[in-house]
Amino acid sequence: MSTAKKPAKESKAERSYELLRSRILDGTYGPGYRLVMDQLARETGVSTIPLREAVRRLQSDGLVEVVRNIGARVAVFDATQVEHSLQILARLEGYATAISAPHMTPEKLEASRKINSRMMEALEAFDPASFTALNREFHFSIYEHCPDEHLNALLESEWARLDHMRRSSFTYVPGRARRSVEEHEHMLDLIEQGADAQEIERVACAHKIATAAALHNANVPPRAV
Repeated sequence: MSTAKKPAKESKAERSYELLRSRILDGTYGPGYRLVMDQLARETGVSTIPLREAVRRLQSDGLVEVVRNIGARVAVFDATQVEHSLQILARLEGYATAISAPHMTPEKLEASRKINSRMMEALEAFDPASFTALNREFHFSIYEHCPDEHLNALLESEWARLDHMRRSSFTYVPGRARRSVEEHEHMLDLIEQGADAQEIERVACAHKIATAAALHNANVPPRAV
């Protein structure tokens, strides 16, 4: 009996986690939204026990915070926290780009270049939302060739967290977006030329650090990351 019940409990907790996580990431539960167990139970039709487990996991992910006299709420971030997250992501992305490079065929490189061209079109049309979505698509068009599954999971998690961070304070950093597209093109050139892995890693890492620097100088979180 006990072994039959355990998977059901875990399944409910997992479903609760995925449901709450998706609502946080799509903005249904925005930054500062209070996660009241009784209310969530009524909304989701799930009991409070698996919901509490889900909230604890989301707290470990950095998407939920517990505030004194308030309780659990969707995390609220400031520019400094976004900057720190970008610094961490820079190192992950540098390595991921370097080890993905040997697996990118000319056809795959061309697909990435087309995404980058669409980014420039979105920039010219002053469409920041499309630019942001395409920016993510561009980077993952490289990372999808990464042979390290654990690294892929880390990248997915950090990008999701960064996407949520932007909702806390969403401001555009002038000039960074165009430079970002140029840096993308340079990365693809290095991959196409079969450049040394350390050089590819350095350039990819510097790309993200440059965004963190732009954030620091402007004191606002950017869209072009």
